[in-house]
Amino acid sequence: MNPEFSAAITHPETAPADPRPMITLITPAFNESAIIQQSLGRLCDFMRALEHRFRWEIVVVNDGSRDQTGRLADEFAEGRPQVRVIHHTVNRNLGVAMQTGFRHAQGDYIIVLDLDLSYSPEEHIVQLMDTILETEADIVVASPYMKGGKNTAVPTGRLIMSKVVNWLMRVSAGKNIYTFTSMVRVYNGNFIKNLNLKSGTYDINPEILFKALILRARIVEIPGHLDWSFQKEQGKGRTSSMRILKGILGGLMTGFIFRPYMFFLVMGTALFALAMYILLWVAVHTVDVYGTLQLNEAVYNTRFSQAIAEVFRERPHAFFVGGIALVVALQFWGIGFLSLQSKRYFDELFHITSAIKRRLGEPDEQGHA
Repeated sequence: MNPEFSAAITHPETAPADPRPMITLITPAFNESAIIQQSLGRLCDFMRALEHRFRWEIVVVNDGSRDQTGRLADEFAEGRPQVRVIHHTVNRNLGVAMQTGFRHAQGDYIIVLDLDLSYSPEEHIVQLMDTILETEADIVVASPYMKGGKNTAVPTGRLIMSKVVNWLMRVSAGKNIYTFTSMVRVYNGNFIKNLNLKSGTYDINPEILFKALILRARIVEIPGHLDWSFQKEQGKGRTSSMRILKGILGGLMTGFIFRPYMFFLVMGTALFALAMYILLWVAVHTVDVYGTLQLNEAVYNTRFSQAIAEVFRERPHAFFVGGIALVVALQFWGIGFLSLQSKRYFDELFHITSAIKRRLGEPDEQGHA
């Protein structure tokens, strides 16, 4: 018998580790009984074709479904050790479902997918994995709104609303990221598990990116293809517009919380520009009136006051609007600088708490976390 082979049997700890990266696919599910087994079957078939490159598992988070989703998921997972189902007894929303998936994931890399596969696994999984391996990024986002991205059969109103909100988040973040709301991403497993997340709703997706930016994480976008052809065939969207709207508003609030000074400074600058325009008009008009006054009509040292009084009689609202705009602009600037200071303190605290959490999660010398 080959001595090396014999040693590997006698001392299994000396056997070489499998070099293939481990991928966890997380699929949150809520009332998906109509498609769950078909979608999971498609995912399993595709991942089997990639086994020469990757080890893999699928974690289904049944988020308190009121239909047969949980039972059907359990039936599908039976006899398939690479598929695990985690159940919430009540619906706790997308953010909590994703956090549950992160906690149970065993992969080196974690990919989150919609169960309706509106982002095709065949188009995105390999591209996401190739990108994160090549760039050593912490997060890779599939973006339908960047150059090269595509949208198919998405209702026009929803598409416009989503693009506008993502543009606002992009401006808020001050980073060249086009899609903050997309759920379809691949994460470095260690990074996402150590990221302190709070949101329980759809705004978990922008929250992850904003907090990752605070930690100076490497975020990469690749063109994505959002295809709603299936929803169109079914004659309805799979997620209510109200829930989408709540998630969008929550995402905007997340942007405000993590970069509030920008909102105050921008508003203050806009009001200051308005005040300067009005007050400049007052000044120019005062000079014109001043030139028309004759020396015999007023004593020289009261001539300027008389010019201002004349302008005020003609345009009193200019003084009020310009003055109030100037005062409010200065107040916005003051709040903006205070919020910038608070943001710096928040960033430092977030860095410290993240480092502590990461440290507490590391195994000790005996291998215990």
